[in-house]
Amino acid sequence: MGFHRLEAAYPWDAVVPLRERAAQHPGGLCDLSIGTPVDPTPDVVRDALAAASDAHGYPTVAGTRELRAAVADFLMRRRGSVELTPEAVLPTIGSKELVALLPSQLGLGPGDVVVIPTAAYPTYEVGARLAGAQVVASDDPGQWAGREEVALVWLNSPSNPTGEVMSAERMAAVVRAAREVGAVVASDECYALLPWVAPWTDPAPQGGGVPSILDARVNGGDLRGLLAVHSLSKQSNLAGYRAAFAAGDATLVDELLQQRRHLGMMLPWPVQQAMVAALGDDAHVEAQVERYRARREVLLGALLRAGFEVDHSEAGLYLWVRAGERDGAAPVSEGSKGTATTDATDGDDEAPCWALMRWFAERGVVAGPGVFYGAAAAGHVRLSLTASDERIAAAASRLTPAT
Repeated sequence: MGFHRLEAAYPWDAVVPLRERAAQHPGGLCDLSIGTPVDPTPDVVRDALAAASDAHGYPTVAGTRELRAAVADFLMRRRGSVELTPEAVLPTIGSKELVALLPSQLGLGPGDVVVIPTAAYPTYEVGARLAGAQVVASDDPGQWAGREEVALVWLNSPSNPTGEVMSAERMAAVVRAAREVGAVVASDECYALLPWVAPWTDPAPQGGGVPSILDARVNGGDLRGLLAVHSLSKQSNLAGYRAAFAAGDATLVDELLQQRRHLGMMLPWPVQQAMVAALGDDAHVEAQVERYRARREVLLGALLRAGFEVDHSEAGLYLWVRAGERDGAAPVSEGSKGTATTDATDGDDEAPCWALMRWFAERGVVAGPGVFYGAAAAGHVRLSLTASDERIAAAASRLTPAT
């Protein structure tokens, strides 16, 4: 019929035995596997939600004009976007549903190609497979430039899982290649307000900040075929609100909006009001960034002292970790010292990240297996900063023996 089945097993189920082992640690479990915020939702947001709780009517799929204007203002003010109108904004019920459904909503199917990063959030591939499209994993536009079957290109900067940030020049090269074949470029920028190193921490007037696909340096002042995807889950601790949005090409946004109106994909009105409050208040974001910065310093220092290598990780909520290659490296079993180019294999030759996963679990720490993000990531594990100060400190203390 045209229905494309997905694998039944959810990959994180494979981590359950290691989670159970880690939970037996005398000091308790340190769960650094999934980036679920643990800090309180800011009062300014909660107050706005409560004030909007008398929501007896249906909300609109497009969202209120106030919300769309707040998103446009935020993207121009904080993300260096070219001029945006409210009509170029689309509220979404979290960002994951848009990632999963975008290929289908664009009408892609057999014969179309979706390009995703080589180390990628799995939902990019899931969405393409659901639509029946082919997936090509590539970080180099030269590998797919000129291919007319390329219909959608996903960028993710800062990257989940690696924390790598793409420069404006690299992003612009992708946009040029995509426009030559008429492909849409969707840029997942959910971690953009969480940079840790220069130049991404420099003030925007000095060329700092994580580049956005909406930036004129990337798009030449033309948003045609471009879509930025953003979420308030990380920067504002709103994961439970499912508060996200996309913005860019107003024509493309309207096409998606009309489909979503038929599907009834409405963001609850109280959540819309809470988003307006969150987008207009920078203070709570900066406070949350500083919390994560402090946790990152504690965990990163412990990992380096234990002999691990931490690659990329210049932004976002994760540390991208592999076994060390120098004298005194962390005592992970032989075969676990894979690099970012190690392939995942079947049978008895397991992906190298699983030895690392066991090493951490024995110390009561649950990480995320790199292989979940593609074969190119099989030598790494991902450690999240979304744990309390106390749990981050506990995890750090277990990485090296007491002196």
